[in-house]
Amino acid sequence: MASIKFSVLTNSSNSSIYVRLSVNRNINYRILTGLSIDSKLWSKKTGFPTKNNSAVNKNLTTDLQKLETFVLERLNKANKSGNEINKDWLKHTIDIHFNRATENNESDLIVDVIKDIIDNAETRKNSKGDIGLSKSRINGYISLKNIITEYQIYQKGKSYKIKDVNVKFGNQLLTYLTKIRNYQSSTSLKKLADLKTVCNEAYKNGIEVDMQFKSINSAKGNNETIIYLSPQELERIEQADITNEALLNARKWLLLGCNLGQRGGDLLNLTDDNFVTRNGYQIIELKQEKTNKNITIPVLEKTKQILETGLPYKISQQKFNEYLKVICRQADINEKIEASKIQIVEIEKGIKENRKIKGKYPKFELISSHVCRRSFATNLYGTLPTPLIMQITGHTTEKMLLNYIGKSSMDYAQQIADFYALQSIKEKKEPQLTIVKKAK
Repeated sequence: MASIKFSVLTNSSNSSIYVRLSVNRNINYRILTGLSIDSKLWSKKTGFPTKNNSAVNKNLTTDLQKLETFVLERLNKANKSGNEINKDWLKHTIDIHFNRATENNESDLIVDVIKDIIDNAETRKNSKGDIGLSKSRINGYISLKNIITEYQIYQKGKSYKIKDVNVKFGNQLLTYLTKIRNYQSSTSLKKLADLKTVCNEAYKNGIEVDMQFKSINSAKGNNETIIYLSPQELERIEQADITNEALLNARKWLLLGCNLGQRGGDLLNLTDDNFVTRNGYQIIELKQEKTNKNITIPVLEKTKQILETGLPYKISQQKFNEYLKVICRQADINEKIEASKIQIVEIEKGIKENRKIKGKYPKFELISSHVCRRSFATNLYGTLPTPLIMQITGHTTEKMLLNYIGKSSMDYAQQIADFYALQSIKEKKEPQLTIVKKAK
């Protein structure tokens, strides 16, 4: 007959308690329970805490008795169903009893669920209905895992489970991110949105959740100041007196990027192989790294002018960002703008990190490679049909595009008004023909 025996193996004030399961005379397993006690308060004779009036000892005795009953009940069920009994089975049974794991052997700790998503990123379904998470999405989960780990340290080493995530938890984490870690509100809300996705994933896998997680406010606020280069500023950049070869090369990438509307990484990876001719038209074909979306861009006259002497030579995105600020400064793109700029801040004594800090900065200090895509979309909005802009930039909905360039529904109304005004002008200019009788 199977039996359970508890024991401590050291004489310390914080001795670990082991459990030994004897299946029969020849088969037994001993592992840690995860509980501990002062060895002086342990009875080797009974295999339980000594009998005294201590509330701690009484509670510990009760916990061990419940564990004993639970293990033996599970053992009987396992024997009837023919399941294999081994050391792993015993550990998993103990973890289930103490809510350290679920029935399907998945941990319900937040960091473990996030880790599972990261480890299986290649086979997970993405938002496009395809298989495999993008590199940026994986990095987002890695960042979230690090944040939760840091938050647990901040909360004196507490290990949070998925079921702990509710509205109160969301508010406390948001306060921690914005007030303690000095993250921008947009970044903090994005992390809350990612956490809700993790909880939803856990729920689908049968892990216990608090359905309040769906009510955590992670809605994005209004977009921050939209940084783009107007046609007039691009002309100033094109005409700026620049002689340095590296800056001339970077300027060429910048002007090309503002005509192609791609992210910095996709732009700087262009080669001659991306330029093809289809049905007599020269186009650029590429696959966006972030979205895996195939993009087709017509080679317009302005693009041809920029590329008269060929593609600029390859540079890193880091160098490109550095050169852009120098180029724009030399072109007098120095209007003071209220926006956020990444700066090194000390979040704790001796610990420094990059954070976006709001303030008024000269525009050239805020320019990065992303200005290319945003300038393209902003300058052509209202001129080029919106679906065509979306096709080139890779935005999947008009709402996403409008938010990206800082437009609202009022801009739609203005476009419609401009259209009718133009039609009215055309009608007035239309020559009015009248029939004139022939003179006799």
